[in-house]
Order: sequence, then C-alpha cells, then structure tokens
Amino acid sequence: MVAIVPLLVTTFALVLTAAAADPDLLQDVCVADLTSGVKVNGFTCKDLANISAADFFFDGLAKPGLTNTTFGSLVTAANVQKIPGLNTLGVSLSRIDYAPGGLNPPHTHPRATEIVFVLEGGLDVGFITTANVLISKSIKKGEIFVFPRGLVHFQKNNGKEPAAVIAAFNSQLPGTQSIATTLFAATPPIPDNVLTKTFQVGTKEVEKIKSRFAPKK
Repeated sequence: MVAIVPLLVTTFALVLTAAAADPDLLQDVCVADLTSGVKVNGFTCKDLANISAADFFFDGLAKPGLTNTTFGSLVTAANVQKIPGLNTLGVSLSRIDYAPGGLNPPHTHPRATEIVFVLEGGLDVGFITTANVLISKSIKKGEIFVFPRGLVHFQKNNGKEPAAVIAAFNSQLPGTQSIATTLFAATPPIPDNVLTKTFQVGTKEVEKIKSRFAPKK
C-alpha cells in the first residue's frame, strides 16, 4: 500500500496537468454561434449543417480606417467576433491605421502575443518588461516587430504621412486593456485616493485626467 501512494499522487498530478491544458480540436471546425445563450470558455459551435463560407470571410481590413480619433489611430479587429470560423483556432488579425503623429497608446493583450508587419510609413514601437526595461525600435515598411503576451506596449507614427500595420495574434480574441482608459475611465471608477497615491498627484489633477476620458455626450 505504501508503494502505491506515490504512484497515485504522480498519476493524479499528471491528470490535473493534462486537464489544465487547452484541448486539441475534436472536429474540423467549430464555427462560433455568436447568438447562443450558453456560456462557455469561448463560444459554442454552430451545427455543421448551418455553416457557410461567410463564417470564414471578412473584408474589413481591405481599406484604411478613419484616424480622426483622440489619439490619431484606429484598430480594426478581425477576431472571432467578426469571423466566427476562427473559434477554437487560436489566431486573429487586426489592421491599425495611424494619422501623422498618431499613437496607439500603451496597452496590453492579456491573452496573446502580437506581431506587427508594417504596410506603410514608419513607427516608433516598444514594450516594457516586468523589470521595467523599455525595449524599443523604429520600424518601417516591410519590417516586423513582436510584442510579448501581457506586456505593456505602444506604437507611434514617427512620420508626416499616414502609416498602417497588420497585427497577428495567437488568440481568437486577444483582449485589449488600454492603460490610461483602464485607470481613469473604469466603471465604477477607481477611487481618487487610490490614483492620487499611485501617481503622487492631487485630486484636482486626477479629476482633470478623468474628465478627458469621460464619454462624450
């Protein structure tokens, strides 16, 4: 009996490890049923009899996005919410367009690594490690840069002409948390005394920043 216990412990550990991993596909496709009320980690599958080529098609990245935004940039996502056929496949794309001087402000993707390919223009890009080290570079048309999963990163158009990239992710829905918006426009709001102590500023400064991120009426 004593000899069996270590074996049982080892077997149990192996089972738990296997259960924690993402399962492999058990069918050819699992097209997301975006209208289903069933809540799972991802999306439930459509019946195979109801899928079509439209579930695997999206033309939203063909044209530049409008960059007359607060930061002078626009992200157009091509993820599972736009292409239901991506469900369970672990990939997605985005197109990011930048006006001259436009910024995709510091943000993170909690569920994916990102790799960008420059279509047009030039960008100053970078990410910050958990040791608080900035890794940055200027990139131009035809070049690639990688942003590791979960790390804060940014891109800024460093030229006088519009710029654009295609970004690829190893997730069907990478998620995005913009640092400034997360801190200053959360609902309900983060208490002022948390932000004043974090940034070592007064309440007036915090309220002023919050007002800049308040929804426009």
